[in-house]
Amino acid sequence: MTILLTTLNARYAHAALGLRYLLANMGELTEQTTIQEFVIGLRPTDIVEKILAHRQPDQKLIVGFGVYIWNVIEITQIVAILKQVAPEVVIILGGPEVSHETDKQEIIRLADYVITGWGDITFAELCRQILNGPKPLMKVHAGAQPPLTELKLPYQLYSDTDIRHRTLYVEASRGCPFKCEFCLSSLDKTAWPFDIDQFLAEMESLYQRGARLFKFVDRTFNLNIKTSLKIMQFFLDKLEANPADPVFAHFEVVPDHLPDALKEGIRKFPEGTLQFEIGIQSFNPEVQSLISRKQNNQKAAENIRWLCTESHAHLHVDLIAGLPGETMESFGKGFDHLVEVGPHEIQFGILKRLRGTPIIRHTDEYALRFDPQPPYTILENRDIPFTDMQRLVRFARYWDMVANSGRFANTLPVMLGDAPFARFMAFSDWIFANTDATHRIALDRLAALVSQWLQQHDQMPADEVKALLAGDYAGSAQHQQGASHKGQQAKEAKGKSTPQRQRQHLAA
Repeated sequence: MTILLTTLNARYAHAALGLRYLLANMGELTEQTTIQEFVIGLRPTDIVEKILAHRQPDQKLIVGFGVYIWNVIEITQIVAILKQVAPEVVIILGGPEVSHETDKQEIIRLADYVITGWGDITFAELCRQILNGPKPLMKVHAGAQPPLTELKLPYQLYSDTDIRHRTLYVEASRGCPFKCEFCLSSLDKTAWPFDIDQFLAEMESLYQRGARLFKFVDRTFNLNIKTSLKIMQFFLDKLEANPADPVFAHFEVVPDHLPDALKEGIRKFPEGTLQFEIGIQSFNPEVQSLISRKQNNQKAAENIRWLCTESHAHLHVDLIAGLPGETMESFGKGFDHLVEVGPHEIQFGILKRLRGTPIIRHTDEYALRFDPQPPYTILENRDIPFTDMQRLVRFARYWDMVANSGRFANTLPVMLGDAPFARFMAFSDWIFANTDATHRIALDRLAALVSQWLQQHDQMPADEVKALLAGDYAGSAQHQQGASHKGQQAKEAKGKSTPQRQRQHLAA
């Protein structure tokens, strides 16, 4: 028997941690199992051809797919083609997208077996049954959740190529104790930690092999402060020992839980080495209550402000538009408040109906209407009609291009003025009316559009706008000609592990 573990990643730089967990826990089937990852955008027939190249004469081929919201359409096409040209291939599905509503999905109808929930142990068990019998009678198998001490960690399965060219995803814990209804983690009963000493030994091994960029997928990194401090100290020790070759770490943190001991550790990280993702989602207490989100808004804002002013951490703070009970006005107030608090990037998300999440309980009362195709983005609700929701979608895209990119650091405050949401919405409406595009706007054209808007909307003199933009990454004549400032080159050389967009913020 040959077993292939595969998925379609959104980008080449992403490496599938889930597939590596499966391989690490295959036991005696390890030698028969291999991983091959693909990237979205490849032709399904080309992927099928590469999958079938793993067939061995007189051997059964089992293909395990990791299915997520971003790749379910493509994998459905691949599975359909596989079943046409090689119906004897056994197909097993797993992942969050196929763990719920299993009776409603075409991809599940096409596949042979599905594992819902945790697949670390159950995938290998299912393969043994297929190989040795008795043949499994059920199509859908609930994944067993073993104690984390029984799982073999997968980090040695990151290849040298992964370490050199890709983001390494790691986890010190699984699960989440919070019950936010838009999130699949709301289905977890709690958070389960891995043995911290074993985990840090694995991180040491990765570091010695050359790993410098670590992205933690833990939902609540700062839930257990003692563990958080141990992990941060691991990275601080590396930074102190070799400041010329720095590490970079990304964590998701709970915004209203930042005790002094953690602050003291955060202070020690130099510029370009630490990034936090912080979920605010909404500043509206009524909306928070409605979706079962517990958050001290005042404390959260204070902590974000402290991180901005007293640390070198780079902050991505999330807001979600389209939540039940949130109006355009209340969302705008929350957005303005967050701009005033001052994180480096505001990740403006649009609500999605993830399969299995409790958010659907509000469907009737709040008239939630979602796109039936992945990623199931909300189209409208009781308080925000379809046309306004599309304006928010465009706002999010332009905000990413102008604000989050770090390319308009000097110009952005002028664009936002004293009414950030209203003024940027006006810019968003204007730029769409003048370009009919939300993607593939070249940087020099975008800078010209920003210049034109400031002159038309704010009646700013052309020479003032030109001077303003000249100080930005986007407005630099050298950048437009394809050359970088010496100062920018020096900052990029200082920390090659720092992600590109953060380097742009640092260079601003």
